[in-house]
Amino acid sequence: MSLTSDDAQLARLGYKQEFKRHFTPLEVFGLSFSIIGIFPSIASVLVYALPNGGPVALVWGWAVCSVFLMFITMALAELGSAAPTSGGLYYWTHKFAPERCKNLLAWICAYSNTIGNIASVASVDWGCALQLMAAVSIGTDMAFVPTTGQTFGLYAALLCCHGVVASMATKVLARMQKVCIALNVLLCLAIIIAVPAATPTEFKNTARYAFGGFANLYGWPNGFAFILSFLAPLWTIGAFDSSVHISEEATNANIAVPWAMMGACAIAGVLGWGINVALAFCMGTDIAGIMSNPIGQPMATILFNSLGKKGTLAVWSIVVFVQFTMGADMATTCSRQIFAFSRDGGLPLSRYLYRMNRHTHTPVNCVWFACAVALLLGLLAFAGPLAIGAIFTLVVTGQYVAYSIPIACRFLGGAPWAPGPFSLVRLGLPVALAALAWMAFSIAILVFPTTPAPTAADMNYTVVVMGGWLLLCVAYYYLPRYGGVHWFVGPVANVVVPAASDAASETEKDAADRYGETFERG
Repeated sequence: MSLTSDDAQLARLGYKQEFKRHFTPLEVFGLSFSIIGIFPSIASVLVYALPNGGPVALVWGWAVCSVFLMFITMALAELGSAAPTSGGLYYWTHKFAPERCKNLLAWICAYSNTIGNIASVASVDWGCALQLMAAVSIGTDMAFVPTTGQTFGLYAALLCCHGVVASMATKVLARMQKVCIALNVLLCLAIIIAVPAATPTEFKNTARYAFGGFANLYGWPNGFAFILSFLAPLWTIGAFDSSVHISEEATNANIAVPWAMMGACAIAGVLGWGINVALAFCMGTDIAGIMSNPIGQPMATILFNSLGKKGTLAVWSIVVFVQFTMGADMATTCSRQIFAFSRDGGLPLSRYLYRMNRHTHTPVNCVWFACAVALLLGLLAFAGPLAIGAIFTLVVTGQYVAYSIPIACRFLGGAPWAPGPFSLVRLGLPVALAALAWMAFSIAILVFPTTPAPTAADMNYTVVVMGGWLLLCVAYYYLPRYGGVHWFVGPVANVVVPAASDAASETEKDAADRYGETFERG
């Protein structure tokens, strides 16, 4: 049977076609754009921007971050165009890293990518749970104040719902994306237009305040407080690799993937800036009051002040629904990355995770594995009201470690560089250097605690969680006899293209014996 161009390209990368290619280029963009989920994401992390700069953080912090985030996106887009496979980051690492360290670097990259993606699922669903609880509080005129246990229970229910959705057939998931695009764009435009039009005079701010007002509620020096506010745009405009992980379900993947990444980042940057400017003009000046309001969500409080109870509930219902679709799409892309790493034997339960459901042709086991680990991360909420913030910073730090490794390895003298249809040509190195510098800077600032003198309740647990995860994955790699150093060889081909080889290599035969897989021969 003849292969399509996408299937042939995947075969040249070493893998047989196991997914159904139902995602069109527009739908690949839709998934990336949906996962960013501009307004719901801003609503989820506004709690980190307002007390660390107020209007200045909203407007100028967002603008600064958006520029540098495009450098990261372009560097990854170039790699995604050259080798579009669900493994993505660790596949590129192993291909381009120096021979002596490629296995270890690919291992660290894959585990960082895994925890970053799972933390993304956890943070999106936790944000959705908080938004639903805020809606109940508004609907009951603040008579209902949710407990941590109630919020966690709702969070667990959302994870189960997203597990079901992400397990559906690829065709169903693909068709959802057009609706997601429309809802996200319309919601952003509605906020930018409706909130300024409806806001009472007492909550409207002058241009001087909107573009230059500063608030600092946590005690850091003003300059550093402004930098700490970067968590909001860094978390909102992220998951650049989401389109890469569904590349084996996409048509024209080497073109669709890079343009989906860059298009989603650029549009999110522009629309997000417009939303933040609208908020800066319409939120009043009592930022401490917004943060301490019984509603429990700063964004919901701002909307309540501008639109009233009924208007807020109407808008908030759409916000919650869009956030729900974000969680479903994030669970989908997370499961594909786990499937790809399991295909190469990298995870402890690879034998069970590397299975395709015969009815939906999707990796259902990987979906539920991601949801189960995300549920465990949610237990951080019981450590204190600010401890759950670790899953938001864990998203950024985990992903940035995973992004940095292949971007750097691209220039370290591994396999010769063969660009895809999208190439930065001579700009590749300066763009990569800018991206690497920004990610190193971001990781450094995101491990700082909320206040200069933290207690156990308001400590930033990102160092503990991310550091512990990296230590465990390295310890597992070097574990005597059973560690990855004894058997992990990076990406393992499960199909051989005739032009490349007449027979499977010994490595491939070993892998076939290890996982009980029958390799396709050309």
